[in-house]
Amino acid sequence: MIRMQDYLQEPVSTLILGTGQMGGGIARLVLEKPGLELVGAYARRSERAGIDLGRATGLGRDTGLAIDNDLERLLGQCGPRIAIQATCSRLADAAPEIATLLRHGVDVISIAEEMAWPAASSADIAGELHRLALEHGASVLGTGINPGFVLDLLIIALSGVCTEIESISANRVNDLSPYGPTVLESQGVGLTPEQFRRGLEAGTVVGHFGFAESIRMIASAVGWEIEAIEETREPIVTSVPRETPFIRLVTGDVAGCHHRAVAYRGGSPVITLDHPQQVLPGAEGTETGDCIEIRGTPDIRLAGSPEIPGGQGTVALAVNMIPRVLNAAPGLYSMADLPVPAAMLGDARQFLRGES
Repeated sequence: MIRMQDYLQEPVSTLILGTGQMGGGIARLVLEKPGLELVGAYARRSERAGIDLGRATGLGRDTGLAIDNDLERLLGQCGPRIAIQATCSRLADAAPEIATLLRHGVDVISIAEEMAWPAASSADIAGELHRLALEHGASVLGTGINPGFVLDLLIIALSGVCTEIESISANRVNDLSPYGPTVLESQGVGLTPEQFRRGLEAGTVVGHFGFAESIRMIASAVGWEIEAIEETREPIVTSVPRETPFIRLVTGDVAGCHHRAVAYRGGSPVITLDHPQQVLPGAEGTETGDCIEIRGTPDIRLAGSPEIPGGQGTVALAVNMIPRVLNAAPGLYSMADLPVPAAMLGDARQFLRGES
């Protein structure tokens, strides 16, 4: 196994997987951060192969890095220390790429929502990723604004001042406008209400990815056994025209999805997570924001408006967690397992421990 001190003098070589909205934002931040070196870019879309990363992601300049569709080849060429995956949301979809990275001994940060607590989707896949990480001396973390921060890690942190907890509820109202077509489609944006219903049945409209992951992370942290999770999804229908760089809505179109999850313990609801997402909520006077309430000893309430920006927050977390992952022992981690995130305002190398 290569020792960490071998990297303390050289920039942290970083590979980006995914060249969409999130991947492009992460690449931009990696390029800006001293102590990090962007050494490669992978995309699933074959039409992006050979295109300079800067042109493909709107960075405004060439980077000298041509996008590759062959992950194995790219790993052999650039030999990254860490990779940030921004290609998908589902665990089953993310796992093959993560497994490939781990087999090459590369540490991984994934923003796939189901990677926030992968055992919620598949204990088998989570176990295999942990085994691979241990076998090849690498660490892997799932992170993001939500799941990974607002509706789980912040709640866990606030619970630390309580001696007893009766119930937890949290609400996140956010604006989907910065997101691209893939996210908007998963929320049913642009459909009619009837098409939204059919999309739910067909599985093309999913609402928020990550409620089960957030609930399992919270429950594990406070020591609760959750017996059931119920989820509901309702269309948010616009009464005014709305337009973003990616979509134009007319009156009667679906502007977003109101998704709620309720977790039960001993037959009673103990965790309620509410997440209405839509494009341009301010068009109808809805303010964005985040609110957490804990009923217990003592009662806790933390609220802020506007929302913590989802896209910017996810990009920042993915990059700011690089030292935490590099410093971690091999294995599979959640955000509740590692030191709390902090803005990485200095050279990335100053945050690394000189340990194996």
